[in-house]
Amino acid sequence: MKKTIGILAHVDAGKTTFSEQILYRGGAIRSLGRVDHRDAFLDLHPVERERGITVFSDQAVMDLGANRYYWLDTPGHMDFSSEMERVLPVLDCAVLIVSCVEGVQSHTETIWHLLESYNVPVLIFVNKCDRPDADFDACLNSMRRLLSPDIADFRGFDGAQMDENAIEAVAERDEALLDRLVEGAYDFESWRAGLAKALAERCIFPAFAGAALTGEGIDRFLHAMDAITDTSYDAHAAEPFSARVYKLRHDDSGARMVYLKVLSGSLAPRQEIATPAGPCKVGELRLRHGGRSLPVAEARAGDLICLAGLAGVAPGDGLGALSGTHAALRTEPLLQISVDAGPQVSRTKLMQALRMLEEEDPELRVECNDGGDVRLRVMGGIQTEILGRLALDRFGLQLSFGPPRILYMETIAAPAVGIGHYEPLKHYAEVWLRLSPGPRGSGVTFESKCHVDNLALNWQRLIETHVFERTHPGVLTGAPLTDVHVELIAGRAHLKHTEGGDFRQATYRAIRNGLMQARSLLLEPIVRFSLRMPSECYGKVTGDLVRMHAQTGESRMLDNWMCVEGECPFREFYAYPEAFRAATHGRGSLNYSLARYAPVEKPDEIIREAHYNPLEVDSPDSVFCSHGAGYSVPWNEVRAHAHCQVEL
Repeated sequence: MKKTIGILAHVDAGKTTFSEQILYRGGAIRSLGRVDHRDAFLDLHPVERERGITVFSDQAVMDLGANRYYWLDTPGHMDFSSEMERVLPVLDCAVLIVSCVEGVQSHTETIWHLLESYNVPVLIFVNKCDRPDADFDACLNSMRRLLSPDIADFRGFDGAQMDENAIEAVAERDEALLDRLVEGAYDFESWRAGLAKALAERCIFPAFAGAALTGEGIDRFLHAMDAITDTSYDAHAAEPFSARVYKLRHDDSGARMVYLKVLSGSLAPRQEIATPAGPCKVGELRLRHGGRSLPVAEARAGDLICLAGLAGVAPGDGLGALSGTHAALRTEPLLQISVDAGPQVSRTKLMQALRMLEEEDPELRVECNDGGDVRLRVMGGIQTEILGRLALDRFGLQLSFGPPRILYMETIAAPAVGIGHYEPLKHYAEVWLRLSPGPRGSGVTFESKCHVDNLALNWQRLIETHVFERTHPGVLTGAPLTDVHVELIAGRAHLKHTEGGDFRQATYRAIRNGLMQARSLLLEPIVRFSLRMPSECYGKVTGDLVRMHAQTGESRMLDNWMCVEGECPFREFYAYPEAFRAATHGRGSLNYSLARYAPVEKPDEIIREAHYNPLEVDSPDSVFCSHGAGYSVPWNEVRAHAHCQVEL
């Protein structure tokens, strides 16, 4: 039986140490490594060993009897949430590590909600129980209140026998077993099967206890995990091939290495498969185990492998029978930074390096405007530092970063028509686009209402490609355009002089032209937060929330803890975590995520601070031709010069 297990935790909960113990006792590694000794088996990159944190998700392979385990270690720091989230769609079960001393922390709750949204079964290991201040019962009660009431005490289960607590917990979730328990007809195998079923259906979350540093409780957990995590990949072996990509890396030579999980059927070298970029023939298959890479003759359902190539494939993409599907992330960066490598490095070289990093982490969304400014999206300062180190180690680039800025968005409040005409000598294209407000959260959408008698279908499809091939800046601050429906209402090509690039220029100018005539709105991210703090800190924190214009719900009291939930503009909230830690003397828990984008109530100051001139880059003007030479027509005069005749 093949099983993919992911290990997740709040930073410093002991996740990597726990993984070392599991792999060592499972026979996958010969000696125990330690984070503080900088020799942990799955911390492969030098930056991980130097900092003592996991930055990249890496895997090991472990065989226990007839079962094969693919063990995926993930980052615990909030800045690398997207790296962690990318593995969730391929997991059969997750192991959540919770410190018995710190209990449920802020990122623990974020992880729990993500596991819930991906419907992943969860085993819990309460770590650091050897500490003098550890209290398992208090930690268990806290987890039941803050995560799920279905978390059950399974310290008395070792994979071969159950204590009374475990027996009752399983029976409570199965009427047939409950009736048998009342009749005194307990038998281990029925209960084991019932527990495996309840776990797979997320009806129960068994909690174990121990200390990863000393190895206490590890063997018991390992045997229990082996007994109750069932999968059914053998039943999908004869089905057509399908797989999900969960990671992309570049090796030392710069070659793309695509990591995927086979979900059905099988895959062999030189086999042709369907990908989002079209049919592709695969090369050699490799099995990753820590830093080692082993050739594989064939991969079957349930296997995790990597292979070179597959141009156009990104993390989250489906392959084979799943081609055309994509597992989008819930984690959204809300900060943007500018990047520069100095005058001695060409913009082309910088962009090539950043595009490689973007392939590995698509959430970076690297942008370069016509003025040459390069920007990317990040979760926070730690991620920015790591990106700088990666650029230095892999590309020899010494990057400098501007201060983080809130990632605003722009949209429009009413429809407007934009015209783009591009006609320097021996080139020709004209595009008319109607821009309309779209539903909040819809992004940019496209529809053609132009008849093929007026513009050939191949040109219409090219215009659609140009609408989606880049992020279009708004005209207020240059922030990305969103929630706009683009309609192609007219266009014209020349039989002799039109080339593909002409419609790119005309499309960009038409969008820009329409935005200049529309009433634009500046949108800001609104985050949903949850705060947990000692009751004596409640007054100070609520005062802070009032000053930040936060909207809060009714506060709740849990033992001596006050819990507050609400929403707040991110520009007010993003610097608050440090102040919250100070206000609660490090005892509080803060968790937040993007809720939505909403119009800024008073945008004038933000627009002034942006110092953005919409005429300097991404010109809204058009180019016409007269007497064998091109000339520019200002954006507000284009309609009078346009060649298409359109009734608006």
